[in-house]
Amino acid sequence: MLEVIKAIVIVAFALALLIATLAVLYFVAGKLPKRWQEGARSWVFILPALFAVTIGLVIPAARTVYLSVFDDNGVGFVGLDNYLEIFSTRGTRLTVINSFAWVGVGTTATLIVGLTVARFADGMRAEKAAKSAIFLPGAISLVGTGLIWGFVYAGPPFEVGLLNRVTGNTPTLPDTVGGSGDRLWLVERGFAGLEPPATAPGFNTFLLIIIFVWASTGFATVILSAAIKGVPDSLLEAARVDGATERQTFYLVTMPYIRSTVVTVATITTINGLKAFDIVAATTGGRFGTSTIANEFYVTRFVQGRTGLGSALAVLIFVLVIPVVLLNRDAQRRAEEMTS
Repeated sequence: MLEVIKAIVIVAFALALLIATLAVLYFVAGKLPKRWQEGARSWVFILPALFAVTIGLVIPAARTVYLSVFDDNGVGFVGLDNYLEIFSTRGTRLTVINSFAWVGVGTTATLIVGLTVARFADGMRAEKAAKSAIFLPGAISLVGTGLIWGFVYAGPPFEVGLLNRVTGNTPTLPDTVGGSGDRLWLVERGFAGLEPPATAPGFNTFLLIIIFVWASTGFATVILSAAIKGVPDSLLEAARVDGATERQTFYLVTMPYIRSTVVTVATITTINGLKAFDIVAATTGGRFGTSTIANEFYVTRFVQGRTGLGSALAVLIFVLVIPVVLLNRDAQRRAEEMTS
């Protein structure tokens, strides 16, 4: 208890010191010549943010890149060997392919479901209640989401799995797709008699992606619904006057107008897919061929203690995010030009 009180006092003292420092600097900035006052006051608030970003992001990122070219002890320089090991080792290479599956399938499904719900839920009688129910999974932590769906996919020796109960009580359903009611959904990589190659994502990986889509669709629906409501009525009415159907109006008028919002949602979902860790850790722990880059990074760095390879996996996630951000910026620019 004493340690907790001490920590609270230290944090409170640090915040008070920061506020006092900013107040003094702001006062000093007000005493400068008028042509310098506005710029000086801006820097009073910018500098603390730059300092925090440097300490909390830039320096750790630079250190991670540095460690990624050394061995697991952080002593011997190995160059790009850690990166080559990622793609040359079958198990680690599968984690990269799994992450791409999370991004491709997860982002596409989230956008399709989100757009569909946002389009058809607008104007319905219980619109607010429906959208609140759809958004609710997004308010649950991803670890909690994984635990909830763990009960859905549960199999022997736990006979409480909802999916097994449904498939087991479905007549004429083959055992290869769960007809026996005792399938180990998150353990078995094959499905319906088909066994994927060792270098390809298994069916259990796509079951985890379903959890990701379930948790992400609410956010996508709310954002896309707000964008759809922001389309000017004059544009919609002009399209209808010209003889366009509701479907044509949606695809030819609404979709181009909300393009920047769609790109933003896709970017956020893609980045979350690349960082997928919580759901995997809470369900399979990355076993049975379901590991992702983020999960493999955690296991490699903090469980196995392999600093070099773990740092290389972290850098790989960062490198994969860069083109997504650049594409988002380019798409945003194009969308602004189109709407203007």
